[in-house]
Amino acid sequence: MRKYAVISLLCGLLTLSIWAQTPAKNATSSSAPAVKIVSAAELSAVIAKQPTDRNNVVPFIELAPYAVNMEHRIQGQGAAVHEKDAEMFYVIDGTGTLVTGGKLVGEKRTNESNLSGTSIEGGVSKKVSKGDWIMVPEGVPHQFPTVENLTLMSIHLQRK
Repeated sequence: MRKYAVISLLCGLLTLSIWAQTPAKNATSSSAPAVKIVSAAELSAVIAKQPTDRNNVVPFIELAPYAVNMEHRIQGQGAAVHEKDAEMFYVIDGTGTLVTGGKLVGEKRTNESNLSGTSIEGGVSKKVSKGDWIMVPEGVPHQFPTVENLTLMSIHLQRK
């Protein structure tokens, strides 16, 4: 019995060794997806260009099906629901209140996969500030109704 266990272990290690030595696909082939890099200096430049007198959204990485935006908010905005993608936020600077869940008030269809509203009824409020990460799953109403000079990175993650 012990002999069979040792033989099985050796076969497993041999298989793992062969698999580990199998060459990876050529990363420079034309079928490889594009890679987007935004340097710290480029990100700082995007942040510095945000207006101080109005809300603004600047897309700075677009690699389908993903999109990364720099959002600067000096006042609260309406609510949204993204039916086909989750949205992840990273708070770069400032503070705000995030409301999630509940039901959109004054619901309107923005496009084939997004809804907007004037506010959220019955949601949960949370204070967010610099350094916070937030993940809002697809289909969940969300809104930043109050902000204090809030600068966010928002990443839309679409399900394939």
